[in-house]
Amino acid sequence: MRHRNWIASALLTVWLASTVLAADKYEIDPVHTRIGFTARHLMINNITGRFMDFTGSILYDEQDITKSAVSVKIHTASVNTENKMRDDDLRSPNFFDAAKYPEITFQSSRIEKQGDSYVCAGTLTMHGVSKEVSVPFTILGKIKDPWGNTRMGLESELKIDRRDWGLMYSKTLDNGGLIVGNDIKIDINVEAVKK
Repeated sequence: MRHRNWIASALLTVWLASTVLAADKYEIDPVHTRIGFTARHLMINNITGRFMDFTGSILYDEQDITKSAVSVKIHTASVNTENKMRDDDLRSPNFFDAAKYPEITFQSSRIEKQGDSYVCAGTLTMHGVSKEVSVPFTILGKIKDPWGNTRMGLESELKIDRRDWGLMYSKTLDNGGLIVGNDIKIDINVEAVKK
C-alpha cells in the first residue's frame, strides 16, 4: 500500500511539473498596465480611480489557456482618483484602511473557456475578506516588441459589490440614494512581458 502511494505521489509530481514547464512566465508591466475602478457618486455621476503600485505574474500556456494561472498584488495606499482629500478618505478606515490592510490580492484557481473569451476564477482578498470572483477576460494578442521582448495584452471588466468585502461606509441622501454607490466596476488593461 505504501508503495502504491509513493508511485501515485511521484506521478502527480511529474504531471504538475510538466504542466508548469509547458507554461511561459510573464510579469505584468506596471508602466503599461491599468487597474482601475468606477464608483457612482451622489447617484448622479461616476468617479474613476486607479491603483498606481502593483505587481503580478501570469503563467501562460498558449497550447491550453485553461492551464494558465494569474497572481496579482495591489498596494491599497497607491489608490489615485486625482483628488488628495478623496484619496486620503479611501486610504482611511472608512474604506480600504490601508494601514491595517495594505494589500489587495488575487490568486486564480481555474480558467475556463466561455464562447470566444475566457473566465478566470480565483480568490480576491481585500479588507481582510477573501471571496471567489469570476473575471472574464480577452487576450488581445502577443507580439515581439522593438527591444526583443515578447509581450502579451489582456483586458477585463467586472462588477463587484464593495459590501461583500466589508467596505460598508456611506451616507444616505435626502432622496434615499447613497453618497457612494455599492456596485464598483473594475476595468483592467494588462501588458505583460515574458521572462
